[in-house]
Amino acid sequence: MEIVKDMELIPVNGLRSSRSFYASCLKNVLDFSFALLILLLLLPLLLLVAIAIWFDSSGPVLFRQKRVGKYGKEFTIYKFRTMYVDSPQEGVSPSAATDPRITRFGRILRKTSMDELPQLINILRGEMSFVGPRPEQKMIVEKVYSYYEKQRWLVKPGITGLWQISPDRNKPIHENLHHDFSYIQNLTFALDVKIVYKTIRVIVRSNTC
Repeated sequence: MEIVKDMELIPVNGLRSSRSFYASCLKNVLDFSFALLILLLLLPLLLLVAIAIWFDSSGPVLFRQKRVGKYGKEFTIYKFRTMYVDSPQEGVSPSAATDPRITRFGRILRKTSMDELPQLINILRGEMSFVGPRPEQKMIVEKVYSYYEKQRWLVKPGITGLWQISPDRNKPIHENLHHDFSYIQNLTFALDVKIVYKTIRVIVRSNTC
């Protein structure tokens, strides 16, 4: 897997990641601190979710998959398992709650986005951030990514981002790169706070409709 070295090449359209103090240092500190705090606060809930998954269907509690992160480095992403163990491990993710691959309890986890909570571990490991481009599957990267798409790797991938709160969130990531590129070029603390706030609003609205 090719690893893009930071700023050794000039990205198309002059795309550059921010060199601000927040982007280069403070963001990592805040990510780690908040991830650790949330993980400790939610530990009882996480244990209850794990038990519910174990009772709901056979198989491991956590779903693990190879993803591609910053500079093209591969890592293992963690999620609560929401599909039956005999479902394909790679490919197109379910886009509807009625997808037969999803377990009964998995529908609840997906609707509330609680299946993403184990990615706090990825943040603590320095592989992800709370906000950033969504990490792509290794299989898709190998099939469709050119240097243009690989510019997404200039920053850490995130649990949420501009793409996730946009009307395009149900479309393939690699077909909507303008959201990621806009984030990379305008990365600030204020933007991250705004994205987190809007993400919470999207989750609340989807669960009250």
